[in-house]
Parts: sequence; structure tokens; C-alpha cells
Amino acid sequence: SPPTSPSKRTSERKKRRVCGAFFDRREVWLVKAEMTPEPIRRSALRLRLGGLALCWRRRLLWHTGGLRFARPRPEVECPYLRAEHATPLLRRLRGEDMALQRSKVTNLRLAAARLDGLTLRPGETLSFWRAVGKPTRRRGYVEGMILRNGRVASGVGGGLCQMTNLLYWMTLHTPLTVTERWRHGYDVFPDSNRTQPFGSGATCFYNYMDLMVRNDTPDTWRLVLQVTDTHLEGEWRADGPQPCRYEVYEKEHEIRGEYWGGFTRHNTLFRRVLGMDGAELGEEFITENHAIMMYNPMLEETAP
Repeated sequence: SPPTSPSKRTSERKKRRVCGAFFDRREVWLVKAEMTPEPIRRSALRLRLGGLALCWRRRLLWHTGGLRFARPRPEVECPYLRAEHATPLLRRLRGEDMALQRSKVTNLRLAAARLDGLTLRPGETLSFWRAVGKPTRRRGYVEGMILRNGRVASGVGGGLCQMTNLLYWMTLHTPLTVTERWRHGYDVFPDSNRTQPFGSGATCFYNYMDLMVRNDTPDTWRLVLQVTDTHLEGEWRADGPQPCRYEVYEKEHEIRGEYWGGFTRHNTLFRRVLGMDGAELGEEFITENHAIMMYNPMLEETAP
């Protein structure tokens, strides 16, 4: 075969192998932009020290950040129901110990007692963790389900993300402003009777992974929560009538196979603003979601 010219050899050296294919260096950044990096496993010491630093920084924000926080005001009347939602307390999930779900109910009752009745004046902020406080055994919290690096585990106060999921979903159906929300980084369980779009929840971890909601409206709002025998129920009520309603939906839902062997799930959430007569008033971007899947999305073969 004829010898390769110097310019051709230089051009070949500028190419890199990515996912079994060769790309020009100028194209590699485009390829990487479509990839989700493999999760990095941190040491327990690094996680501990990093968590302590973030906790202290969050406490500093609470005390010096200039925020006005929601508080109980039983004298304020909020007769108008603006949003409501309910989620079952117990749900059978693949590979999960049901005892952890039953323990979770205790944690939800304790958190609901701290949140129920909080009112938001115009300009005030509701911070989930500032209102609930640290979930410790001393305060009555018990072992519940938590997710650690995408794996199901147990921890004191586990299961409170069901509360933040409900609060976030209800808030998306109001004109209140979500100023802080952390998406779930892992998609742990396959969809089972899902009624909401993927990625429409909010995870939490004391105290720096918080859910914060600000009232930028002229109305006063009250959060109403209760834990029944079967469901966690919530309402947003206000002292003024509802001028419009919202419908939350997803776009660009996608499952990708990654170069490191796993799968990731992605989508974008929007909400449609509707007048009370049903007329469409506009569309608003909410957020985008990216999660590492902890199960194989491929359909299993069934025996004939």
C-alpha cells in the first residue's frame, strides 16, 4: 500500500476514539455534550466533611440572607383552595422492604405537624428544612427509606422526600415561585401506575438540599397538610380567588445508553397557563431533568 502522507497522519492523530467510534477533535465536545458522566464515588470522610461545610453555610444563609420566612398565623383566613394533591403512604416497589415504608409514616406525621398552617405573606419564603428542623431520634424520627448513591438504604428521617415531592407538585400549580429545588439524580424504580411526568418531584437532604418557595403574589397563602391512614394530603389555600390554572407536562423525554455502560433518563418540564374559562394564556418553562437509571429499561423477553 502507498505510504501515508504526513498531513494525513497528523489528521488521524487529531481524532479520538469515543464509544467505539472515531471523531475529529473539533467534534468531540459535541459528543461529550450528549453524554452523562459516570458517577464519582466519594470516600465517606470526604462526604462527611463536605456535608458539614454545606450545613453551616446553609445556617448562615438562614440567619444573614435577608429572607423573611413563613410562620403560623391562625388569625389569617385563607378560604380559597388554589391547589391540592394526595399521595398514597404505602406503595409496593421492587426490592423495597415494606417495613421502611411503614416507618416512613411516622416521619411524615412529625414533619406535617411542623409545616401545617404556615402562612406566606407577600415576599416571604417557605424553607422546608428551616420549618421541619433536623430529623433526629431525639425528636421522634425513626428509620425510613433513603437513597444513597442511587441505592435503597435506611436512615433516620427517611421518607421525607415524599413530602417535598408533594409540596413541589402542588406549588407548580400555583403562581408561587420555587426558588430552590433539587431534582432526583437517580431513577431508582420503574414506572408503576405513574400519573405525573418523570422528574416532577423534589429530593431533600438536611439541610442544604432544601425546597424553598417564595410568595411573589399580592395574596397571603397557607399550607395545609395532613397524614391520614392511607394518604399524605396537602393544599395551598389563599385569601384571594384563583385567576388562572396550570397544567404541567413534559417534552423531549429520552432514555440514553451511556458510554460507561449505564442508562440515563432525561426530559424537560413545562406548564400551560389557562384562564378559568379554559382559554390558553401561555406556556412556561419549569425545569429540565437528568437522572441515572438504576434498572435496565429494556423490556424483558416473555416466554411464548
